[in-house]
Amino acid sequence: MKFATLHNNTRDGQLVIVDTKLQKMVTIYEIPTLQFLLDNWDTHYEKVKDISHKLNNNKITNYIDYDPTLLHSPLPRAYQWVDGSAYLYHVELVRKARGAEMPPDLYNDPLMYQGCSDSFLAPNADICFTTSDYGIDFEAEVAVITSDVPMGVDAIEARKYIRLVMLVNDISLRNLIPQELGKNFGFLQSKPASSFSPIAVTPDELSESWDGAKISLPLYSYLNQKLFGKPNTGTDLQFDFGVLIAHAAKTRNLASGTIVGSGTISNRADGVGSSCIAEVRMLEVIANGKATTPFMQHNDNIMIEMLDTHGNNIFGSINQQVIIK
Repeated sequence: MKFATLHNNTRDGQLVIVDTKLQKMVTIYEIPTLQFLLDNWDTHYEKVKDISHKLNNNKITNYIDYDPTLLHSPLPRAYQWVDGSAYLYHVELVRKARGAEMPPDLYNDPLMYQGCSDSFLAPNADICFTTSDYGIDFEAEVAVITSDVPMGVDAIEARKYIRLVMLVNDISLRNLIPQELGKNFGFLQSKPASSFSPIAVTPDELSESWDGAKISLPLYSYLNQKLFGKPNTGTDLQFDFGVLIAHAAKTRNLASGTIVGSGTISNRADGVGSSCIAEVRMLEVIANGKATTPFMQHNDNIMIEMLDTHGNNIFGSINQQVIIK
């Protein structure tokens, strides 16, 4: 099943079911929001499954045309948004860029930060700041949305709590990060509101590309309409979503609607590109002694999407423009 959230002048929008081909969507008024569905999953699962089946088989006539400009992030706000660093090649490069050493236990214990979740950007919303001096960067990632997760769950058990999968643009302000982390108290100003793909999908929509805890498909990023990177999300992955969820739930329960991110997708292989500008800049430093690729500037555009093995857009596209006001 594929779910999205319509803008409707409320904070949490209106839940819609989207067909597999991203052509039609239908409202379910008795299930007002995606958070409501997540909170009452067992009660409403068969109903939404039936509606999705009918929509995909042309048995529903009161649909509206799929239009990503009408959509918010699937959860316009969430009770919790935590982001890991599952791709250690990215961590190695970015930490080098700010002169930080790799923690010795990082290969066994993932990094994770808690981001702001009170308000997310829509997948087509402008990325607005007052200056480009912050070092504006995109980060292309995958995320899952969980049901209620009990404290202390192990990594294998944690997989069964994954309800939905989506993509992320985890926006980072690179020039603010070193000073913040230098205080030894984590991100705040350097991690503004993230945005998510228009569509969140149940794992069965990913077919053989989903193994229960990870996707194995290329994630495409286009900077100013030019391919920037297409690393495979199943390659060079140190921690799958089972491990990341278990890490987040070690000392706390996770409420339904918790979003867990993979961290920036990164492969060691040549020719696949990167999923953020910071990684490219560090590779430039290694190769040439200095970084030459600029961070994002006014009017720069970033598009992030994933295609299935048949070339179909799975999650819709994150498509955003930087605006300096």
